[in-house]
Amino acid sequence: MHKPLTRRQALAWLATLPAGALAGCAGTPAPAAALLAPTGRLRASINLGNPILARRDAASGQALGVSVDLATALAAQLGVALELQVFDAAAKSVEAVTAGQADIGFFAIDPLRGQGILFTAPYVLIEGAYLVRQDSPLADNAEVDRPGRRIMVGRGSAYDLYLSRELKSATLLRAPTSPAVVDAFLAERADVAAGVRQQMEADAQRLPGLRVLPGRFMVIEQAMGLPAARGAAAQRLLRDFVEKAKASGLVAQSLARHGIRGAAVAPPAAG
Repeated sequence: MHKPLTRRQALAWLATLPAGALAGCAGTPAPAAALLAPTGRLRASINLGNPILARRDAASGQALGVSVDLATALAAQLGVALELQVFDAAAKSVEAVTAGQADIGFFAIDPLRGQGILFTAPYVLIEGAYLVRQDSPLADNAEVDRPGRRIMVGRGSAYDLYLSRELKSATLLRAPTSPAVVDAFLAERADVAAGVRQQMEADAQRLPGLRVLPGRFMVIEQAMGLPAARGAAAQRLLRDFVEKAKASGLVAQSLARHGIRGAAVAPPAAG
């Protein structure tokens, strides 16, 4: 548990797929590698702001997580080296892929991000949750969006983008990264903190006097994405990779390897 997928393991996974499943990809420099990794290496943007996807190992400093495992498997499929570009916030990861400085990234699907990124179908579904102080009068998610309430989110995160559209009365405050949300919530004496349920629950255990509201305020569809300029052919290749990763058990095995609870493998894509 808590170990990254090795390239050898990724190649073993590829060997389990049905014959022809990787036609045009495995062992063929073109067209797949040319479309997805035109520099000859797969530059993967990794966001440490979401603990469901990735974190940095305290001992080695190495980036670990589901997104790292998927990037490793894709690089093995393409037959190219993997280059990780690690960021502390989703917005920075989005910028790298949108600008073409990275070939792939791992994001919550959002229409605003879709202006510069082509997404696959989701591979994981996770929940957004609210955190409050123990003495807060709030007991339900529906009570959060009220005049005068201040909600702390990570700048540029899926929660920031979603709540910016959906809130009618409450005010958003923004921490520099998602892992910094609860500390900023306390420092600014905000009314609510919003983020990944697992992060909110971990912070409630780390700090006294906090609790997570029951239920969820949104379901987040985590997908892979690539620069929009790469076009539909590259998007189809990446989409096929994600569908095979879900169907073969690779995503489920990665979640288990990294001890992730509360996240579900997304269903097969429609069509």
